[in-house]
Amino acid sequence: MTIQLQGKIALVTGASAGIGRQIAGTLAASGAAVAVHYRKGREEAEAAAAEIIQAGGRAIACYADLTKLEDMTSLVREVQDRLGGTVDILVNNAGDLIKRVSNCDMTEEHYTRVMDVNFKSCVFMSKLVIPGMQAKGAGKIIHLTSVAAHDGGGPGASIYAASKAAVIAYAKGLAKELAPHGIHVNCISPGFIGRTAFHATHTSDQGREATVAKIPLGREGTPQDVADTALYLASSLSNYLTGETIEVNGGLFMR
Repeated sequence: MTIQLQGKIALVTGASAGIGRQIAGTLAASGAAVAVHYRKGREEAEAAAAEIIQAGGRAIACYADLTKLEDMTSLVREVQDRLGGTVDILVNNAGDLIKRVSNCDMTEEHYTRVMDVNFKSCVFMSKLVIPGMQAKGAGKIIHLTSVAAHDGGGPGASIYAASKAAVIAYAKGLAKELAPHGIHVNCISPGFIGRTAFHATHTSDQGREATVAKIPLGREGTPQDVADTALYLASSLSNYLTGETIEVNGGLFMR
């Protein structure tokens, strides 16, 4: 079976590299017109969009600081204007640990930065695309959370873990609210996904080896593993699924 997303407009946040870039490319390969969002990495985002266009798809690169409501509003408006319609598929992938901070050293500034990029962005990006989805009577909202939402994360990551847990709870409430409008809301919870800037920045080689040793499938995940799950959730194959979190972790965490 080939998944077809022709005629759909997808907005993927944090899509200049890693998981987000792979999701953007995978949705585009199935026919969606894709907005590749970035805050940092303009050249990378433009390159990602160019790759999609070269392969015969439609894509644009768009800047926004997703901790600011005015930027999020401008982003959605730009996507609608440049791609010629309202968003059918929203992938809230943007997020960051920022840095590891123990609770004893926690500052209000760090707390706010982490919560805003990981949780506030999901809430208001969703709010901004919902009217267009309601008008069509259909839509797919996909939030990226983390295995840290279940186990509290590693050292200095408790606020990051809490922000990702908030995303899961929010998705359940939003799924109930939007189900009568034909809009599906689900989460993807990646485990240890290698070859990403996140782990290159925040995980030591020793930590990587120790984590991979615990994974029943015997390997770290890839961005494509996550992108394949996003494609499923963006497609009609998931039309009887809402308010759920899919764990993509090779068996590292089992519910």
